[in-house]
Amino acid sequence: MDPRFVGHVHALRLGLTDPRFAVATVPGALTAQPEARAAVLGALRTAVAAVGAGVGTGSPVAPPGAEPAAEDHTVPGRLAAALDAEGTAVQRPELGSLTAAVPDGPEDRAAVRSAVAAVDDEAVRLRSAVKAHDGFFTTFFISPYSRYIARWCARRGFTPNQVTTASLITALIAAGSAATGTRGGYVAAGVLLLLSFVLDCTDGQLARYSLQYSTMGAWLDATFDRAKEYAYYAGLALGAARGGDDVWVLALGAMVLQACRHVVDFSFNEANHDAVSNTSPTAALSDKLDSVGWTVWLRRMIVLPIGERWAMIAVLTAVTTPRIVFYALLVGCALAACYTTAGRLLRSLTRKAQRTDRAAGALADLADSGPLAQAVAAVVRRPGGGFTAPLLALAGALVLVAAALFVPYGSWLTVGAAGVYAVVSGLAVSRPLKGALDWLVPPVFRAAEYCTVLVLAARSDVPHAVPAAFGLVSAVAYHHYDTVYRIRGGTGAPPQWLVRTIGGHEGRTLVVAVLAALLTGASAFTTALTALAAAVALVVLVESIRFWVSSSAPAVHDEGELA
Repeated sequence: MDPRFVGHVHALRLGLTDPRFAVATVPGALTAQPEARAAVLGALRTAVAAVGAGVGTGSPVAPPGAEPAAEDHTVPGRLAAALDAEGTAVQRPELGSLTAAVPDGPEDRAAVRSAVAAVDDEAVRLRSAVKAHDGFFTTFFISPYSRYIARWCARRGFTPNQVTTASLITALIAAGSAATGTRGGYVAAGVLLLLSFVLDCTDGQLARYSLQYSTMGAWLDATFDRAKEYAYYAGLALGAARGGDDVWVLALGAMVLQACRHVVDFSFNEANHDAVSNTSPTAALSDKLDSVGWTVWLRRMIVLPIGERWAMIAVLTAVTTPRIVFYALLVGCALAACYTTAGRLLRSLTRKAQRTDRAAGALADLADSGPLAQAVAAVVRRPGGGFTAPLLALAGALVLVAAALFVPYGSWLTVGAAGVYAVVSGLAVSRPLKGALDWLVPPVFRAAEYCTVLVLAARSDVPHAVPAAFGLVSAVAYHHYDTVYRIRGGTGAPPQWLVRTIGGHEGRTLVVAVLAALLTGASAFTTALTALAAAVALVVLVESIRFWVSSSAPAVHDEGELA
């Protein structure tokens, strides 16, 4: 750090204490994580040789689209320029109204100090702790005060992981309150669910406020939201059962619909993450609507993001019944799914984008194809054509779900339909998923698997079969969310041995169909579903925990999805 540095303390925090970047710099200061220190030593030798020869080391590299950065002649600036020249990525955080400079003389120093005094860096720090793009309810009803809770936690040494855990515990207590089946329990559950959401917002704001990003934090934040929501669904179903109303099918349906909504978002984003010529009239219209402030908030509310969704669940729990809560969830999420999926279809059909190998690989990983589908894909190739992959996936899914719905329960025809689905799903992924609508393949697979488990459990008329199916879908959904966040972290999908061990989507579906055909006793099907759920959960949780606590996982903090 140059001893002449003048600037805001928070500018230094942004440049020197963020663990996500191996090397980071602001004017007059530079920091390096252990893995980049050898590169810094090499850059130091380069800079010393350049100074001795009376030549510069090059100008700092500006971010894409930004104005070229002014050359920094300080030692940290020379080191950053040398690192850039040698191919080491150097993070230069956007400082906005914050000041960081190395003045040359007394007049410059006075001007810089005046600029520092004119901006309250603590106010900037608090504002930047709030996520830039959030839902209406979160932005206007939670963040105005949760940011101060985050600062309170930071000043008392609490970590984001501790707040995340507190949010989970609060949500589990809320689920337990709902499970009592009493009006007082429902009111307490609604209040506690809102409190859990406040803490859920606080943990991310605390991470941004104090720059405490970690591998464990990424894993906890990425998965606990789903665990809290699904545990609350189970609590509502248990509470309704105490009052004589069986709503387990509605609870599982709400979970299936929400999980399928998410995988539509994930697949579309991964397919277009780095697409070439990624433009469309629909996207241009969306950009125009963004210039009208109220339409932005309206469109964010239409998709029923987590803030609006949890607020609706909490209020309806307190004043109505679990059945009404689930009806509202199913209707609201279905409308949101139609809106978002229609928009994505229009964008995909009207843009002229070229999908990359990386995008195709991500979609293949999200497809979660097991040994059966992989064996089919290895020996047979699907016909050419831009829409053959989603059409094949959809055809196989329709055959499977129709058999589960309409064929007599326990018939081996359903097993045959599951076999057809395995073959067709293998054909769908037998070529790289680079078509305009190939991002639909993973969501179709998710819907086919989850809906088949739901329908077979509901039609079995076996006691507690649907709660057991709820557990199985929860375990499988966790695996799919874990896959998404590993891809987002840049470390790739879970290892192939894990996918093979738990059978892939087509293998698990076939197993459930066989169990339904074989086990028609009073409790055998429930026992089998419970055992399968426990086995899948054990394997995926052990591997997921091992990965996220290991040093190989990226130091990131997920800001969460709107939906």
